[in-house]
Amino acid sequence: MKIFISADMEGITGLVDADDVQPTGRDYERGRLLMAEDVNAAVRGALRAGATDVLVNDAHGPMRNLLPEALHPAVRLVRGKPKTMGMLEGLTAEHDAMVCVGYHSKAGAPGVLSHSFMGHEIEDMWLDGRPVGEIGLAHATAAAVGVPLAVLTGDDRACAETTEWDASVSTVAVKYARGRFAAELRPPREARAAIEEAVAAGLCAPRVTTPPVPDPATLTVRWQSTAVAATLLGIPGVTSVDDRTVRARGALPGLYRLFGVWMRVAAALGNQPPYC
Repeated sequence: MKIFISADMEGITGLVDADDVQPTGRDYERGRLLMAEDVNAAVRGALRAGATDVLVNDAHGPMRNLLPEALHPAVRLVRGKPKTMGMLEGLTAEHDAMVCVGYHSKAGAPGVLSHSFMGHEIEDMWLDGRPVGEIGLAHATAAAVGVPLAVLTGDDRACAETTEWDASVSTVAVKYARGRFAAELRPPREARAAIEEAVAAGLCAPRVTTPPVPDPATLTVRWQSTAVAATLLGIPGVTSVDDRTVRARGALPGLYRLFGVWMRVAAALGNQPPYC
């Protein structure tokens, strides 16, 4: 059994503020260790379920948050950037299932540190007209590759967003949002035990075949900046919806890779890192 883990940071146990998740934050070093512990809990669950190969992709910000020496010795880690597939780098049809650790709700949602890929640039996103964020786009892309999303961990809002997208995915709420920068926290030991149990059970459960998004799919993104939207029109296949909104049609996962290019363009224009 080969398992792929995509590890974000905003939905990690105990983290609630930018100071917890950004490299310049005063509590970032502590945050990255907490991130490793949530990932390790998922890894232990995967091994209990019979996984023989566990690949972890560091999917947050600079994508070098996870310290290799802090991870379970069974893990193979994908670290650093740029990556062609960003948050899903390394995912292939050879994987039996995907687990998302530390994920968060989409832009505009009342979840902890909610945003969609770029915290200061993307206002809204739609996949075939359906509102989408990092959770939905990761789910749809994995389904196109032929890999089901088995388990997702994050705050209660991220879990609710996942269930709305696909009720067959097991979720673990490690905290309960009280605002965008506040939450009621589960005790760390309890939260990590819940992650381990959910992953072990979720990977042992009968696989649910997730219907892929129709091919081709349409991805629409509304940016806060008119400059970003105008610049993206120079990319073949990108069309304008209005002054701040662009769209493109294509098959996943290629459309996901194209979106990664959009984010790099937006980051260059806005002088900020993608995947905030």
